[in-house]
Amino acid sequence: MATPAPRSLTCAQCGAAFTCSGDAACWCAAEPYRLPMPDGEAAGDCLCPACLRDKAGQSARQTAAGCHRTVT
Repeated sequence: MATPAPRSLTCAQCGAAFTCSGDAACWCAAEPYRLPMPDGEAAGDCLCPACLRDKAGQSARQTAAGCHRTVT
C-alpha cells in the first residue's frame, strides 16, 4: 500500500504553513513528550510544530504547578 502524501495545512492558532502526514511518519510522532489534546473547536485541525510545543509546555507547567503538595 502506498503512503499517503502529507497534507499542506495552515496552523489554526498562528497561521503558519506546515505539513501533516497523519501517521507515524508525521513530525509530531517524534515529539519527546506527551502532547496535549487540543481544546475542541478552538484548535481546528493540527497545530504547527511551534504552537503544539508551546501548548505542550503550557500543559506541563500547569500539571507541575498542581503537583506541589505539602506532605505532613
